[in-house]
Amino acid sequence: MEELRPNRKIIHVDMDAFYASVEQMDHPDLRGKPLAVGGGETRGVVSAASYEARKFGVRSAMSGYLAKKNCPELIFVRPRFDRYKEISNKIRKIFHDYTDLVEPLSLDEAYLDVTQNKKGNPSATLIAQEIRKRIFDEIGLTASAGISVNKFVAKIASDYNKPNGQKTVNPDEVIPFLEDLPIRKFYGVGKVTTEKMYQLGIFTGLDLKNKPLDFLEKHFGKSGRFYYNVVRGIHNSEVKAQRVAKSVAAEHTFNENLSSEIFMLEKLEIIAAELERRLKKHKIAGKTVTLKIKYSDFTLQTRSKTLPYFISDKALLFETTKELLFQERMKNSVRLLGISLNNLNTEVKKTVVVQLKFDF
Repeated sequence: MEELRPNRKIIHVDMDAFYASVEQMDHPDLRGKPLAVGGGETRGVVSAASYEARKFGVRSAMSGYLAKKNCPELIFVRPRFDRYKEISNKIRKIFHDYTDLVEPLSLDEAYLDVTQNKKGNPSATLIAQEIRKRIFDEIGLTASAGISVNKFVAKIASDYNKPNGQKTVNPDEVIPFLEDLPIRKFYGVGKVTTEKMYQLGIFTGLDLKNKPLDFLEKHFGKSGRFYYNVVRGIHNSEVKAQRVAKSVAAEHTFNENLSSEIFMLEKLEIIAAELERRLKKHKIAGKTVTLKIKYSDFTLQTRSKTLPYFISDKALLFETTKELLFQERMKNSVRLLGISLNNLNTEVKKTVVVQLKFDF
């Protein structure tokens, strides 16, 4: 039985270099200069980079040391998350003038379902233009947008004419658009998967579409069906006004690397207490505890254990994490530790989607 393809009117709004743009807006002396929001070149990691910095290859998640090496004139600014959240809330208020179906992905991006909207405007393209203009006029920042029939295509389209642009992929354009798309631009296909697809002769959406379902499931497991569907324009995920948390985490990067498990335990107890505070605040519990370890050479390791019952208190979080810490020897000194809890009691069954028909 062929899956339903509900044609919705979805907008994905993505702020342009959000953290860096806020800093340049608030500090005019930084405008036009290569800027990195992050902890600095000695120990820090880049959280965001201005477009001036990106020309030198500076990217988010890059070490501050490498960023400064790529761009000697780079200016580091410490993040001000309270300020970013304040601006983000103002942007979301604009979104809610058009629809209540707003699904934030982070402080700087969100999906909007404007199939039925408060303005009675039948054109999602015009709504996106109006929203972007209001963000610029009322806040002073630029945003890009993608508009299409589902979240997957809208997300890809929002990156097409960045910065300060938008792209609409109409219903009859979805399949040609996806067929022509380089596989590395498919949302959800990361660097490792891209390399694997290249080895299998998959370079474009059309190459992916020509592979049968059993081939994709053989090589990519459960993700195989996802790839099989999305390249055919099938992505039935609804815009959810309240996103259900899949995990809750707390972590800390240290000023000096830790090489002793004793010191690590002290830090993990503090992190477990912070995680407990977040869990209790939102009345969340979970079964799977994951210890995140980032070593001094920036390699990342995770160790997980699933319990037969839900937990949220510090003592059980810490005891489980301690067990994971001593599960195997450390590869190197440690610069970051984190604890996350998933397999939460917030998980709900997916809503069944009905097919809609209308003019885009």
